[in-house]
Amino acid sequence: MAITITMPQLGETVTEGTILSWVKQIGERVEVDEIIVEISTDKVDTEVPSPASGVLSEILVGAGETVAVGTALAVLTEEFADGDVPDAPVAVETPDVAGSDQAPAVAATLVAAATPEPPKADPAEQSTAVAAAPEPDGSRRSVLSPIVRKLAADNDVDVAMVRGTGDGGRISRKDIELFISNRRDSSGGETPHDAVPEPAPSQPVEQAEAEPVPIEAAKPVPVFGSGDIQEISRLRGRIAANMVKAKQTAAHVWTSVEVDYERVAGARMVHKSAFKDAEGFSLTYLPFIVRATVDALAAYPAVNSLFDIEAGTHTFSRSVHLGIAVDLDQKGLVVATVRDADAMTLKGAARAIRAVAAKARSNKLMPDDLAGSTFSVTNPGPFGSFMSAPIINVPNSAILSTDTVVKRPVVVEMPDGSDAIGIHHVGYLGLSWDHRVFDGSTAVLFLNRIKTNLETWDWEQELS
Repeated sequence: MAITITMPQLGETVTEGTILSWVKQIGERVEVDEIIVEISTDKVDTEVPSPASGVLSEILVGAGETVAVGTALAVLTEEFADGDVPDAPVAVETPDVAGSDQAPAVAATLVAAATPEPPKADPAEQSTAVAAAPEPDGSRRSVLSPIVRKLAADNDVDVAMVRGTGDGGRISRKDIELFISNRRDSSGGETPHDAVPEPAPSQPVEQAEAEPVPIEAAKPVPVFGSGDIQEISRLRGRIAANMVKAKQTAAHVWTSVEVDYERVAGARMVHKSAFKDAEGFSLTYLPFIVRATVDALAAYPAVNSLFDIEAGTHTFSRSVHLGIAVDLDQKGLVVATVRDADAMTLKGAARAIRAVAAKARSNKLMPDDLAGSTFSVTNPGPFGSFMSAPIINVPNSAILSTDTVVKRPVVVEMPDGSDAIGIHHVGYLGLSWDHRVFDGSTAVLFLNRIKTNLETWDWEQELS
C-alpha cells in the first residue's frame, strides 16, 4: 500500500506553504499522528502529523521549497519482505483541517498506480557519473523536486555532474544554481561539460548566437565598515512583505484624540487587587479601551467593514472580530483574532486578550487564529510611546493605537461651572484609516465616541 502525503489546507486563507524541515527521513518508520514535517505558511509555522503508519519511501519536496495546497510532498509505504510486491494503493481518510481547532492533519490521497521502476543506467554511465560527482551517501540523489528538474533542464545541467549537499546526497536548488555559477565563472582547467571547444584558426566556423545567461542580483555592500550579517527570519520576512503590501493597498490617513482616563484609572485602582487575585493577571487599560471601541464600531459600522475594490464589494460585518497585535519579545509582531468581541464584558475581553497573547508567545497559534479580523488594535503604550501611526492590518479598514497613559495637569470644570487645574491620567488614541473606505468626519466621530465612552462610562458597574 502506498499513501501520498500532500500539502494540507492549514487554514481558510492559506493557499501555500514552505517546507521548513523533514522530521523523518527516507527509510524511517512513521507512526500515525507522529510529526513528519514542519511547514511554514504566511501565518504561522506548524508541525504536521502523519495521517497513517508506514515507511517514508519518498520525499518529493525538499526543505526551503514553497508549494501550493494539495501538492504531493512525500510517499508512505508499508514494510514488506524482499521480493514481495506491495498491495494495490488504498485511500486513507483524513479530517478536513480548515477551521479545525485541533492539530492539523495531513491530507492523504489515493495513489492510482504503482510507480514504475526507473530504467537502469548503463554501467559505464554510472561509473562516469560517480567519478564526476562523488557522493558520500547517494541514497537521495534521485529525489528531485519539480523546481530542481526544471532549473536543470532550462540550463542544460546534467544532474549527474552536480554534487548534492542535502540529506543523503539530495540535490537542491542551491546546488544547481552553484553549479551554473561555477560553470559560468570558470576559466582554464577542465572544460565544462556543455561548453563547445574553440575551433582551430584554420577551420572556419559559423558564429552562433550566445544564449542569455541569468544575471545574479548584486549583493549589498556594507557602507560603514564591517558588521554582523544575519539571515532574515521567516517571521520578519513575512512581516516585511505584509507591511509593504498594506501600504501599497490602503490609502493611509492618521487621526488622533486626547483622552482623560481619570475615571478608568480610578476604577482600576479600586479593583486591581481583587481582579488579580481572581483572574491571575493584572487589569490593564486595554480591556477598557476595547469595550469603548466595540461600542463605537457599532455606531460607525464603516470602520468595521472590509473593502474589496477589485471585487467591487463593501462588506459590513455583523460582529466585531478584533485583531490584537502581540509583540513576540521584539522578534516580531503577530495580530491574533479575538472573535465576537462585541459579545464580551470587560472581564471577558480581558481574559480573551490575555489568552491569545499567551498562545502567541508560546508559539501555539493556528493559522485561523491569525485570520478573520474586522478591526485591529495595537498597544505600544506599555513601551512608553507618545503617539503612534500604525500600518493598517489589511483587509481591515482601520487600526487603533493605544499609547502611554501619564499623569498631567489638566483644566477641569468644577460643579459650580468654574475652572480649576487638576492632575489626571491622560493619553492619546491614534487611528490609521483607509481613505478609500470612509472619510475624515467618520474617523473623528468614531474616535470621539471612544473618548466619550472612556471619560463618562460607569466603570465601577462594569467591574462589579
